[in-house]
Order: sequence, then C-alpha cells, then structure tokens
Amino acid sequence: MSFLDRWLAVWILLAMGLGLLLGRFVPGLNTALESMSVGGVSVPIAIGLLVMMYPVLAKVRYDETQRITGDRRLIVLSLVLNWVLGPALMFALAWIFLPDLPEFRTGLIIVGLARCIAMVFIWNDLACGDREAAAVLVAINSVFQLLAYAVLGWFYLQVLPSWLGLETTSAQFSITAIVVSVLVFLGIPLLAGFLTRTLGEKAKGRAWYEEHFLPRIGPWALYGLLFTVVLLFAMQGEAITSNPLDVARIAVPLLLYFVLMFGISLLASKAVGLNYAKSTSVAFTASGNNFELAIAVAIGTFGVTSGQALAGVVGPLIEVPVLIGLVYVALWAGPKLFPNDPTVPVPAAQKVVS
Repeated sequence: MSFLDRWLAVWILLAMGLGLLLGRFVPGLNTALESMSVGGVSVPIAIGLLVMMYPVLAKVRYDETQRITGDRRLIVLSLVLNWVLGPALMFALAWIFLPDLPEFRTGLIIVGLARCIAMVFIWNDLACGDREAAAVLVAINSVFQLLAYAVLGWFYLQVLPSWLGLETTSAQFSITAIVVSVLVFLGIPLLAGFLTRTLGEKAKGRAWYEEHFLPRIGPWALYGLLFTVVLLFAMQGEAITSNPLDVARIAVPLLLYFVLMFGISLLASKAVGLNYAKSTSVAFTASGNNFELAIAVAIGTFGVTSGQALAGVVGPLIEVPVLIGLVYVALWAGPKLFPNDPTVPVPAAQKVVS
C-alpha cells in the first residue's frame, strides 16, 4: 500500500477536523461555500466528488459488466437490501431513538431513502471489492432512486406511521433535485470513466492502460475524497459544533444503521453463495447513503436551518469514519468468512513470502 493508503484513516480524521475548525472559526466561510451552487448542487463539492470518482470508474472493465447483470442472486439481493431493508431499518431506528424529535427523525428517514452513488466506489475499491459489480449496482440504484425515492418518502413519512398510529409528516420531494443528483454525481464521472477506458485501450492497448495510465491517476481518487471531506465539514462546521447534544442524538441511530446494514449485507451475500469481492460490493452499496441528495431534499423541503437539514448534515459526519472503519473490517473478515476464495485480497507481506 502507498503511504497515503496506509494512513488513510488518519488523513480522513484530520480532514474532518480541519473542516470543522474552518467552518467554526473562519467567519462567513460556510455562507461563501453554500453560495457557490448551481441548480441546488454545490459546485465545490461536485468538483471534489468528480475528482474522487473518476479514477475509480476509469478502472472499471466495462466489457465485463455482462457477468454482473447475469448474476440474479447479486442483483435481487442488492435490490432487497437497498430498497426494502435499508429504508425500513432507518425508519425503525429513527423512531426508536428519536421519538420526541420529529425533525431529526424525519431527516434520518430522508437519509435512509437516499442510496449511495458516489463514495461507495472509494470504500469498495479500498476493500478490494468487485469494481464491475459496484458500477452495475450503483447504476441500478440510481434508476430506482429516480423512480422510487418520492414514493418511498410518502410511504415512510405518511402511510406507514398512519398504519402504526404514529405521527405523520407532510413532505414534497423535489424530483428535479433527485435527477440532478444522479446526473451530476454518477452520470458525469461514469461517462468520463467509460470514454477514458474505451479510448485509452483503443489507442494504447489494455496493458498500457492498466499498467501505466491507471497508476498515474489512481491517487487522485483519495485526493478528491479528502478535499470533499474538508469542504463538507467546513460548510457545516458551525452547525455541528454548536449543537453537540443534537449531533450525539442523531449519531447513535446512524452508527447502528451503517454497522447493521454492512454486517447483514455481507453475511446475506455469503449465504446466497457470492464470493468475497461481490459480497463486499453488495455490502458497501447497501450501507452507504447519498448524503448530497439527502441534504438537498431536506433543505429544499424544510429549510436550511431545519432539524431535518441538520440530520442530513450529520450523515457524512458519521458515515465517513464508520465506513472507512468497515473497509478494515472487510479486509480482516474476508479470509475468515471466505476461506480459499481467490477474490480475498492477500496482504503484501504474504505475497512476498509466497
């Protein structure tokens, strides 16, 4: 592993701390960053995410995605985990831990409906998951996000609480925000990655592309991740540091959600016969969330100073360190859960010995 990879958890924690300090102590910084938006999309964060995702999507062998689309176990399991279990689990946790805080509870439910289409590529790549599987699953989730987000929001905020005799919440979701989120945060880097590989292999061949070109652009994924983390926490540093008790209340169900979704997804994938690489891709695509979409929907629906927006902001505060921790969990658990599986990553020291 490179120096940056080996100490990634430290760099992420430092990036989070730097962002919080900047947001807290640099007057007007969050306002200035939030003003740089086009169509509800933060331009600085969009740049960071695009830089982060492009190298990972350029690594995908798009001519091999057919083997993924033909694996019904993987596709069906991922759909069930993302669109049945995930929203239901977040709904349950939100009501269990925040029964007296309806704004935060609603914000968490909105986060639970927004399936991850960006940072999942980084976590999956770091854990040596199946890149082609991650690309296909994220693409499928994006289609479902366009079709199902508003419907599921209506169901979990109005219909299901009414059936259970609980308080309901009225909300109008912006279809435009959902479409823009998918097009910007997945469509652009996916198209760029596909064209880069297609044209690069055509011009120089696969060997040159993978042995010379990809190593040059690879580090930029982590540079983009760290840049995005600093910006995210700088934009919301004041809100987070000014409400520590509220953040703690929101953090508990989020922490449980990420850990439970990852563990359940990994074990369920193993149970249906998927290998380590595909199981890891399923687990990360199911446990991550599209924080940009959740924050945009919460702000657009309830306002920038609302409790729903704060809950969306706390999402990446918890998700980033927890999922980087789950990368290490996946690498540690792989040999134990998937013995004799050739897709389990081999530590560098063991490679040298063998």
